Amino acid sequence: MTTTSPANRTRNVIRMQLLNKQTFVWLPLLILISSFAISLMIYAVVAFSIDDMDEPIYGGGSQAPLWYFLVVGIQALSFTFPFSQAMSITRREYFLGTYATAILTSATLSVTFLVGGLIERATDGWGIDGYFFYLPWIWDQGPFVALLMYFTIAMFAFAIGFWGATLYKRFGTLWLVVTGLTIVVAIVLACLVVSLSGGWPAVGRWLVDLRPIALVGIVFALDIAFAGTSYLTLRRATP
Repeated sequence: MTTTSPANRTRNVIRMQLLNKQTFVWLPLLILISSFAISLMIYAVVAFSIDDMDEPIYGGGSQAPLWYFLVVGIQALSFTFPFSQAMSITRREYFLGTYATAILTSATLSVTFLVGGLIERATDGWGIDGYFFYLPWIWDQGPFVALLMYFTIAMFAFAIGFWGATLYKRFGTLWLVVTGLTIVVAIVLACLVVSLSGGWPAVGRWLVDLRPIALVGIVFALDIAFAGTSYLTLRRATP
């Protein structure tokens, strides 16, 4: 009798996740195409309504497919974790396979954003000076840093969703809500401390001076922290 190696079982998790094409393929694609089309129509309305417009048009529609990965993180666990345990896949293999799937899909989306940004730069914003993929600050340090930015943001959204789903699986709704409220209170208290110490000007200067590659590093560190916490929680979660 032959046994399946851990590497093969991890690859099986990737295949299992990608069987759910609605979560990982069709919905991200639908959100990307629809938000792009709506943004472009709005840009066209603005461009053709204002004579002698000399300012480029930017919008926030490009955030939609990136932040949808929060939903992907939630569904990736809730839809497949019980089934994976019935297949005798270890939690470690499940975690690695699921995160590998997220990395693959996030990288695909990031490359799409990169190619779209390059096209927008080459066509002067689709001929109407309207930009969906290309945002000057993100591209300030070049296309590669922009690619890393898109990737880390997509993974950050996934990591939050997956982390929340593992908390729910391990501790239930009550502790998920308590944890969320604790984080909100901590953020509010931190803002209060900054206000009482008169530190907002310094915070503002730090934000203004922040470079894209530095933000990539910060978000990447948060990605690692959420991933590590999720794994530790998942080890004791019940299907």
